[in-house]
Amino acid sequence: MDTSVLIGDDGPGDVEAAISVVSLTELHFGVLLATDDDERARRTDRLAAVESTFDPLPVTPEIARAWGRLAAAVRQRGGQPRRRQIDLAIAATASVEHVPLLTHNTADFQIIADLVDVRLPAQAGG
Repeated sequence: MDTSVLIGDDGPGDVEAAISVVSLTELHFGVLLATDDDERARRTDRLAAVESTFDPLPVTPEIARAWGRLAAAVRQRGGQPRRRQIDLAIAATASVEHVPLLTHNTADFQIIADLVDVRLPAQAGG
């Protein structure tokens, strides 16, 4: 599950889901960047809820290899993989785990749509 689903107002619905440890990186980063106390508190609460709900999948050597392949594919197709490293790590995790990547930002993955099963959360069941 992409971080966009974790921070969105609408959850993934009634699906079995997992997250990458990389998503926790994004969530921690978001907390640290918040300049408003109320926003920081809201983000901290969300992070705590995610951490108590999920046992994040680690970045294994197999995921690292898939991540490298996806980054190379993005580059070979004219994209900028360095700008999308977090997304590519999450996509690699989904690919290795043979599960769809649920995201609200399907356009972010368009360039590798033939390599990773990317779906909106509402499409998770199919």
